[in-house]
Amino acid sequence: MKVGRGLTMARMVELGGVSRASFYRYDEDGCVRPDRDMDLRDAIQRIALEWPSYGRPRITAALRRQGWRVNPKRVYRLLREDNLLCLRKKRKFLVTTDSHHGRQVYPNLAGQMALTGINQLWVADITYIRLEAEFVYLAVVIDAFSRRWSCAGHRPDGCIIPIVAASTHPAITRTC
Repeated sequence: MKVGRGLTMARMVELGGVSRASFYRYDEDGCVRPDRDMDLRDAIQRIALEWPSYGRPRITAALRRQGWRVNPKRVYRLLREDNLLCLRKKRKFLVTTDSHHGRQVYPNLAGQMALTGINQLWVADITYIRLEAEFVYLAVVIDAFSRRWSCAGHRPDGCIIPIVAASTHPAITRTC
């Protein structure tokens, strides 16, 4: 399309340093056009406030259930513009150790060991398993060379020392 003195529209926007979309979007009257997405933004904000953990897929599905015909990309753009994107929360877990204490911390010497046989390095761990009415404790002792292991569960008196004593014997057996 030639306009004026033989210049094409493409050449004029190139000389003006603007995109064609900006040229056609320009309003000569200078009035502010209403936001076409205002009602959709309102619906998105209502869903985001009611369900703070919802992201783009769930909000898009909720909008479609409400009768909106929307593209997920459009929902994502509006969420981003309105700063409503969900921030991923770190998974919550129960901290069972206190690493900030005043006691001496011993170095890990096991990482420098070159194991050549059994009964040179034993690795142990204790953890708990939460049940509906109580906690069950589980202790495991493993020979690092042979990977043979022994474990014991919760004892009524809370004592798990016998498993460590039993595991240091060369005839280790699996007791779980």
